Amino acid sequence: MKLQRILPFSHTLMEKAATTGDIVVDGTVGNGNDTVFLANLVGPTGKVFGFDIQKEAIERTTERLQRENLQNNVELFQTGHENIKQCIPEEFYGKVKGAIFNLGYLPKGDHNIITKPDTTIEALEQLLEIMAVEGIIVFVVYHGHPGGDVEKKALLDYVKNIDQQRAHVLCYKFLNQKNNPPFIIAVEKRS
Repeated sequence: MKLQRILPFSHTLMEKAATTGDIVVDGTVGNGNDTVFLANLVGPTGKVFGFDIQKEAIERTTERLQRENLQNNVELFQTGHENIKQCIPEEFYGKVKGAIFNLGYLPKGDHNIITKPDTTIEALEQLLEIMAVEGIIVFVVYHGHPGGDVEKKALLDYVKNIDQQRAHVLCYKFLNQKNNPPFIIAVEKRS
């Protein structure tokens, strides 16, 4: 057996949560890698809602979706992921099957613009309200940058205290890698 690396494992978790025709969220669209993956996962009958505060990220992702002819089932919002409930129509509440976040900064972007613990936790709470039971939220936690440890600690402290009747929480990480390797926090809604 071969252990899956962090990013492939994040996609494996999404594949277990969602399939063709489902509703999913990309909480940090960045350069569009996860957005494209999710659009392919749910297909033309599904829907991807993507969020990023940076115009550059929305533009890069839009271009990538157009190149791959995936723009029809994706709706992007240039706003923080803490505004999920304001942007996703109520008709989709209870139907969201998966969500993925890459915490940190935009690769090849401004490293001073980073995800923040308060908005990340707010997004988590909103998703737990509107997700389907057994929906999965995946956080890929990058924490080797200034401010990253603060978000890592806050998110870990928060998810450790979620009632197990409400959600199951998984932490997947390699313990013997150097230089602050990323890790996964996965939250599966139970009720």
